[in-house]
Amino acid sequence: MAERTVKIASASGLHARPASIFTKAAAEQPAPVSIAKDGGPAVQASSILSLMTLGAVQGDEVTLRAEGDGAEEAVAALAELLETDLDAHA
Repeated sequence: MAERTVKIASASGLHARPASIFTKAAAEQPAPVSIAKDGGPAVQASSILSLMTLGAVQGDEVTLRAEGDGAEEAVAALAELLETDLDAHA
């Protein structure tokens, strides 16, 4: 299992544009990825509705987890996205 904890960099957290960019990237990964806010339940990273229920804001720490082939690559790619200000992406 691959696991990584990262801080949300986007000014609007995981809402609107950042959530859309993140869930699209999660759906394209070779392994299913879950995301959880500290102390909360894990949700499917590729589901925009589930992601928005986390209420993750800028500076919050979230944990990404994946299992199976491509798990390390999937977690690394999504962690890199979360550490980027996705509000700036067009």
